[in-house]
Amino acid sequence: MSKIAFLGLGAMGSRMAAKLVAAGHKVTVWNRNAAKTAILERAGANVASSPREAASGAAFIISMLRDDAASRRAWLEKRTGALAAMSSSAITIESSTLSIDWVRELAGQFELACKTFIDAPVAGSRPHADLGQLVFLAGGDSDALQRAKSVLLDMGAAVHHAGPSGAGTITKLAVNALFGIQVLAMAEVVETIRRQGFDPAQTVEIIGATAVFSTAARAAAASMLAGNFAPLFPIELVEKDFRYVMKAAGSAKAAPMAALARAIFARGIREGYGHENLTGIVQLYQSKAGG
Repeated sequence: MSKIAFLGLGAMGSRMAAKLVAAGHKVTVWNRNAAKTAILERAGANVASSPREAASGAAFIISMLRDDAASRRAWLEKRTGALAAMSSSAITIESSTLSIDWVRELAGQFELACKTFIDAPVAGSRPHADLGQLVFLAGGDSDALQRAKSVLLDMGAAVHHAGPSGAGTITKLAVNALFGIQVLAMAEVVETIRRQGFDPAQTVEIIGATAVFSTAARAAAASMLAGNFAPLFPIELVEKDFRYVMKAAGSAKAAPMAALARAIFARGIREGYGHENLTGIVQLYQSKAGG
């Protein structure tokens, strides 16, 4: 079993860290809001007061944070950042969904410090984390990834090596972009059917028997038809990820569908749906039913 530091105990990070504790690893956790560490401490984790304290002596340092800014603070902040405390043999696993520019910059900082960095964001949401079914999309050195693989599989079901540093991140952004665009398309389809006076549940069931229907579309339709928008992947985080997709694309002209998707999710935030699951975006289309 390994000594592991885990940085960030949000909805996903708390579940991932709990899996590591359950697997018997010696886990030290850190979270900016210290109140979120209590459950893991009761389960057997140690609690650190800073990322630097958590990383000291750890063989693996895993981060699951909200965005670029949070990642930058956790790794590079002058007094409390984790990078300075890492041993030369430790492996960093950055599992946050971040911009490709920041991941490349961060990987460069690790290279300058002669320390090992893997970007390994995950495909999957809270239920997948609970069940240990996350899929890791990894970029970085293949030998380092092989050393980290058993730790990753204690939290997930598969590890895919996408290529060098940054490859895991660009793969994750592509996955989320494809998912978000499908959800928006399904919202339009469901509400167009409803607006014409037909039963969207019956029509969607028929569409589901055709080759055009994906697993993601099926799940999105079920959520919309049930009106269940409990936050598995909140709209506010979807919009953030599309912002990073747009940075990677370079311009709205280069990625017009992603640009439009980001604008729609941003409108969802403005209209008060930001904390709801991304399928809650269907409510924007419902509000336009008469227009």
